[in-house]
Amino acid sequence: MRRILFVTSEAHPLIKTGGLGDVCGSLPQALLKLGEDVRILLPGYRFAMTRVRHLKTVVEFRVPAVADPVRLCETRLPGTSVKAWLIDAPAFYDRPGSPYTDTNHQPWHDNDVRFALFARVAAMVAQGITALQWRPDIVHCHDWQSGLTPALLSSLSPRPATVFTIHNLAYQGVFGYDSFAALQLPSALWSYTALEYHGQLSFIKGGIAFADRVTTVSPTYANEIQTPDFGHGLDGLLRHRAADLRGILNGIDPREWNPARDNALAAPYTQRKFIVGKRANKAALQAELGLPLRPDIPLMGMVSRLVEQKGVDLLLQALPGLLKQPLQVVVLGTGQAYFEQALSSMAKHYPTQVAVVIGYDEALAHRIIAGIDMFVMPSRFEPCGLTQLYSLRYGTVPVVRRVGGLADTVTDATEETLADGRADGVAFDGETGDALQAAVQRATALYHQQAVWHQLCLQGMRQDFSWRHSALEYQRLYDELVPRTGENL
Repeated sequence: MRRILFVTSEAHPLIKTGGLGDVCGSLPQALLKLGEDVRILLPGYRFAMTRVRHLKTVVEFRVPAVADPVRLCETRLPGTSVKAWLIDAPAFYDRPGSPYTDTNHQPWHDNDVRFALFARVAAMVAQGITALQWRPDIVHCHDWQSGLTPALLSSLSPRPATVFTIHNLAYQGVFGYDSFAALQLPSALWSYTALEYHGQLSFIKGGIAFADRVTTVSPTYANEIQTPDFGHGLDGLLRHRAADLRGILNGIDPREWNPARDNALAAPYTQRKFIVGKRANKAALQAELGLPLRPDIPLMGMVSRLVEQKGVDLLLQALPGLLKQPLQVVVLGTGQAYFEQALSSMAKHYPTQVAVVIGYDEALAHRIIAGIDMFVMPSRFEPCGLTQLYSLRYGTVPVVRRVGGLADTVTDATEETLADGRADGVAFDGETGDALQAAVQRATALYHQQAVWHQLCLQGMRQDFSWRHSALEYQRLYDELVPRTGENL
């Protein structure tokens, strides 16, 4: 049994702002079932600390450049057997707002200090200098918030193996040189081959440059980020690490996302009762959001962060043309003020066709994905994407731009794929509203061929995107770094 430390700034249900929280809440459970001893290390955010019932201090220690002692508090990820350690450092983590921004949605002024502390604690746990009776064989870090950890461990011998997973390369944790100096990081790390990035400090470079293996959350994204179009300035470094870089597709929790047992739905349903269940959930969603009950027209939806990455501007460009035909649209999300306002304005102008909910509601997200006919996801880039996987699971046809994980998970409905039964969605190329409009119109034409549409829906429901498959791939990656003993094989 290998000891694996997950170093992550999010893990559902303790804390979640997006896909990172879903992954780091589910993947450790799947690895535990495969015989790995997985522990999660998280900052002790206010919300996370109050989310658990049983929280005990297991060790207290001093961290360089931090005035007050730091405590590690142990609990279990709610509903699982996975142990989690929360870093109890109130001056840094006991705050309102999100893990990364304040109540005005502005980044915390000291995010560099907060996540440098996080990385230092992870490195100390990895070295076994915190008096814990547990020391990892592998340290698996996630996204820029943990990026300094592989860098801090790189010069040590012996040290645990390190893996760094990029969930979204667009977020890099870049700060000024003054941060590097104030954080008292080893001077050797100020180099273009280390943490220096055009005269600034880049946390994510620490993970990419120093981890033994680098992964992304889909195979296509692993290839894309080695190009200037998707590499966000780090494509050269990623090409340099190409031999140690691979994409492992994310999974979903089939218990949480199960249309047959989803208590959030008006009418849970199976593949056998798909038509009746889908109609009932569509009618309930239309009623809930104040749209006319129209079972005869397609209901399209988006559940997303309302940011440019997700192609919200493409949706806004496409909507005026799309709304000339019988079609309804629902949107749930929060993000950039411009997009929130533009979508809300669209709902006011088309009250019988468009419903917009600004904010996030997990149960409503389930009801939308179950109640709509097609899920639109015109992302400019998409490391993996999870909502298209949820949609497939619920028999909702995804309409996606062919990038990243969307290209890896959605099989476009062509004459060939429809004939051999592989089709489960509509995929398009092009970064324009016209391209999205054409894709939705193609999906709408299929919708009105009910036998073909039901074939698409049921093929999606048959897909298996459970975490077991992805966990096995991570296990094979770990094997390259720390081979399992005979009893683990």
